Amino acid sequence: MPTYVFKGRNRLGEVIVGERPADSREVLRQLLRREQVMLTSVKEKGREIAVPKIGGGRKKVKAKELAIFTRQFSVMIDAGLPLVQCLEILAQQQDSKNFAMVLTQTRQDVEEGSTLAAAMARHPKVFDQLFVNMVEAGEAGGILDLILQRLSTYIEKIVKLRRDVVSAMIYPAAVVVIAIAVVAVIMVFVIPSFQSIFTGLLGPGELLPLPTRIVVGISDFLAGIGGLVILGVIVAAVIGIRSYYKTPKGQRMLDGLMLKIPIFGMILRKIAVARFSRTLSTLLSSGVPILQSLDITARTAGNVILEEAIGKIRIGVERGESVVEPLRATDIFPNMVAQMVGIGEQTGALDAMLGKIADFYEQEVDSAIASLLTLIEPVMIGFLGVTIGSIVIAMYLPLFTLIGKMANGGH
Repeated sequence: MPTYVFKGRNRLGEVIVGERPADSREVLRQLLRREQVMLTSVKEKGREIAVPKIGGGRKKVKAKELAIFTRQFSVMIDAGLPLVQCLEILAQQQDSKNFAMVLTQTRQDVEEGSTLAAAMARHPKVFDQLFVNMVEAGEAGGILDLILQRLSTYIEKIVKLRRDVVSAMIYPAAVVVIAIAVVAVIMVFVIPSFQSIFTGLLGPGELLPLPTRIVVGISDFLAGIGGLVILGVIVAAVIGIRSYYKTPKGQRMLDGLMLKIPIFGMILRKIAVARFSRTLSTLLSSGVPILQSLDITARTAGNVILEEAIGKIRIGVERGESVVEPLRATDIFPNMVAQMVGIGEQTGALDAMLGKIADFYEQEVDSAIASLLTLIEPVMIGFLGVTIGSIVIAMYLPLFTLIGKMANGGH
């Protein structure tokens, strides 16, 4: 009997590595599945890997593509089509070659006897823990079509939330970029022309007005090496911040800072609460155990501060406490959320209550973004007008001075 070296993940997402004798790789896969370990790679001792981790190192699939795939998959399963046929049809329909290859490999694994969840788990960049665990729960409960419908709804709502936030930020970002571009063009190309005219009109010992000298000085700085210095500083700052964010300390500090920024921090908190509630509601309603649901929700939080808060909630629940007590102890979630979660626990409808919380906070995010745009629009337009107006006035001051001298000389 050959001995196999294997690697997999348990239901908590922990990596499991070991050696075990088995009649074949498929027998080993089935043994580990009974122990709730999803196999990710296996090789016969002393040989090359026989189950390649195709897709594990490939690019991620766009959330919109994944949502469409999941919705179509649920419809096909509900219509009674065999699982393998569904995957084959969906692989042929994909525009993304990467996604098509992942689905083809998933189909092959299912044909060889693997469960759908285990086959998808071999492609973590495409199917994350939330997706895999929900599919596994659907397979175990015989409600895969219903689970896929919930998954597609969840992904669509997350995509919509992200799209709304990005769309709302496009306008102020565009105004800022246009303002910077206009000011840069005026400073680098227009002001030097005025400067040469003023130099020819000034008499010996005469100075330009102070505002004009300030604008001319800034123009000389930007037209020379100053512009490159500023650009270099900006690029270095962006690279430095991104590098710092990749460290645990930097990620924690910057994530915490983002939540404390006035106005924007409030919106980010609402987004975090909406995503937490939506994810946990989807997992619980699909039959995933609460400890595992909290673990997955923490991993998909997108903010290390929120991840730590959910981790504390998980520890409290593991000790036998209710969800509401450790949730109330964190400073992330508003009192209203804790109260509604408490009611959900008491009535045995925690998943439904979390869904209502998610709906409420998604609407709150939309409202907050709309209010922010209402505030930003006049501020940005006023800033642009004051900036351009100040430059124009500074450039015309010498002309007013010269005209005044000419008028006095005429009398």
